[in-house]
Amino acid sequence: MTVFLCGFMGCGKSTIGKLLAKAMGLAYIDSDEYIVEQEKMTIPEIFEQYGEAVFRQKETQVMKNLCEKNAVISCGGGAMLNSETAEYANKNGVVVFADVPFEVCYERIKNDSNRPLVAQKGEKGLLELYNQRYPIYEKHSKIKVDCNTSPLKCVELIKSEICTLVR
Repeated sequence: MTVFLCGFMGCGKSTIGKLLAKAMGLAYIDSDEYIVEQEKMTIPEIFEQYGEAVFRQKETQVMKNLCEKNAVISCGGGAMLNSETAEYANKNGVVVFADVPFEVCYERIKNDSNRPLVAQKGEKGLLELYNQRYPIYEKHSKIKVDCNTSPLKCVELIKSEICTLVR
């Protein structure tokens, strides 16, 4: 089984993903870390040298490659924006939207220099981005879980929803 965690930057996908993978006996893969390993460049370097569009192309290809893994995959914040990628992920796994309010996400990411969009957009621009992406995450996920709680509680909720879905 492949579980794709999607949601806005700072919603806890990496933290929850590692715990969920362990709880389900699956491997854990962070798609952003995977891209960094493949490209031998940081995400800010990829953005700077090639632009966001090229990064999104790489992200789409990586998502397709990872669909065949028995793993929990923490998707980059923009991975499910491409409807083709989202459709592919839904056909080959379960897409879970980790729903967290913007204020919580922003507090977690505001000083993270490894997130090019944080520096580019600032708080107001990120709020606009959050509001644009939110309905897309809802549309492209099979499961939506309120993850504005402890990581262990999120894992419990996600596992329960997945069990209900696959029965």
